[in-house]
Amino acid sequence: MQATNTSNPAYFHKVVDCQWACPAHTPVPEYIRLIGQGRYSDAYMINWVSNVFPGVLGRTCDRPCEPACRRGRVEENNGTKPEPVAICRLKRVAADFKDDVKSRMPAIAPPNGKRVACVGAGPASLTVARDLAPLGYAVTLFDGEKKAGGFVRTQIPKFRLPESVLDEETGQILNLGVDFKAGQRIDSMAKLLAEGYDAVFVGSGAPRGRDLIVPGRKEAAAHIHIGIDWLMSVSFGHITQTAERVIVLGGGNTAMDCCRSARRMGGKDVKVIVRSGFEEMKASPWEKEDAQHEGIPILNYHVPKTFEHEGGKLTGMTFEIVRAEYDAKGRRSLIPTGEPDVLVPCDEVLIAVGQENAFTWIERDCGIEFDKWGLPVLTEGTFQSTLPKVFFGGDAAYGPKNIITAVAHGHEAAVSIDRLLNGEDVAQRPPPMTNLLSQKMGIHEWSYKNAVSNDVRFKVPWTVAEKALASIKVEVELGFDAATAFKESSRCLNCDVQTVFKSSLCIECDACVDICPMDCITFTTNGEEADLRGRLKAPATHTTQDLYVSDELKTSRVMVKDEDVCLHCGFCAERCPTGAWDMQKFRLDTTQAGPRARDTKSAAAHQNATEAA
Repeated sequence: MQATNTSNPAYFHKVVDCQWACPAHTPVPEYIRLIGQGRYSDAYMINWVSNVFPGVLGRTCDRPCEPACRRGRVEENNGTKPEPVAICRLKRVAADFKDDVKSRMPAIAPPNGKRVACVGAGPASLTVARDLAPLGYAVTLFDGEKKAGGFVRTQIPKFRLPESVLDEETGQILNLGVDFKAGQRIDSMAKLLAEGYDAVFVGSGAPRGRDLIVPGRKEAAAHIHIGIDWLMSVSFGHITQTAERVIVLGGGNTAMDCCRSARRMGGKDVKVIVRSGFEEMKASPWEKEDAQHEGIPILNYHVPKTFEHEGGKLTGMTFEIVRAEYDAKGRRSLIPTGEPDVLVPCDEVLIAVGQENAFTWIERDCGIEFDKWGLPVLTEGTFQSTLPKVFFGGDAAYGPKNIITAVAHGHEAAVSIDRLLNGEDVAQRPPPMTNLLSQKMGIHEWSYKNAVSNDVRFKVPWTVAEKALASIKVEVELGFDAATAFKESSRCLNCDVQTVFKSSLCIECDACVDICPMDCITFTTNGEEADLRGRLKAPATHTTQDLYVSDELKTSRVMVKDEDVCLHCGFCAERCPTGAWDMQKFRLDTTQAGPRARDTKSAAAHQNATEAA
């Protein structure tokens, strides 16, 4: 193997598994350390720069960071199910305990004469506005509702996300000088373009829920609802109660929100029924667990066949029982078992089997092309459509995802818009800002706490069931208190504090090998990667994680370190007699819209113009 190029920012970034997995690349270990120190406002602002909605996401994020967390891989002896650090809920701690951060919001640059329209006031559009407004752009945000937030406001129930939290964090963006046109739904792209905006960002989400057309659908239509429309009606108070027997069709997060809402609105017999297996459901594992915790059963491998009705009144649904079979390529087929169809009595059905985009308001002759699935044709990485001044992001770009992905799209689209309006190549993407800084405070002392906690993951307390299920507005999760937040943050392994090896100082005494608690360091002869992985002191079988390979040493051996299970404890650096090992904190910040994201000459010109103004 070639020696590892540690000057490539992607190498150490990938070792910080949580940050690497986050679509917005939030510096997770950095803000968790600050929470452990009680510096909640600092932790909040680190989050705010990258993920924009710490309070919202601390309650609702899909948590792609947590399955990636190294803690879940190395914690082999703490119970039958090792669990990652509660990254998402620690984010909420920063939001819950922060001070007033108004003074820490970015300063607003003088107007630059450029106008940008954002269609929809969801997380993607709000992120674009947050990034561009401080740069002097006149950003106008259009939305058909009275308040900003988009589907975050209308589809996430208040028992998961209090309205006050969303109001605060959308308000922080609108207060940057954004012109919010509430109650103004855009019904024509041509008309919007005619208003002379320099750029348009479409963040209108995927506002149409898929229907289920089987016999009886039309006859019993009065008792059958599309899930996202039903949740919106609940949010606005148009629906205040539901029937006693409710079936929710679908296995995604929307289905989980529907069933838990129905449970609070009078549903005594609420069931979730899916055609796939339980493990294949798209809902996050904790969403399924929360529904089951509230006494809602989930029936799988049931394929809908008919809506049963009498005189227009829904009485139940029939389902065919199937099983999953997989071919040699792992493709799944649902095969009928031959068992009799099952009749499930119900009075109401909520259909949550998927969402799709609705771009009927975009004229097909305006220059924006769409693919066969009805999604805009975009240049990869730039979010630019075939009409160069129009960009898409969030669910409107590539279909339904999640909030943090929409935020990531918004940041990238803002970079593209800023570069376009400064006459630069949109496809040229700015490199991230990175830094490596030694944490050495003495011979055997570091500026971070390197002791590894043996605690298992702490549980977030819940409101008592009787109170929680009695109202659609009572928040279920109470969040960590400060003491528990400290203990949970101590479980973080500080994966951004890297073990950096300098081969020229190594005397090959193997002291680091002897002291490593995970047996992840080996001195051996070089070889092909597959061969080398099998010859390490502890074979490195997790091939998605890199091997750190040094230059050839004096004995012709190389140092090989398995990044997969390293605890970042610093024992190797403490034991090394020559200082060949060092603990260096790696920091990566994605470059957002503004002078740093532009070409050097353009950035300098912008800086001069700003100073002159």
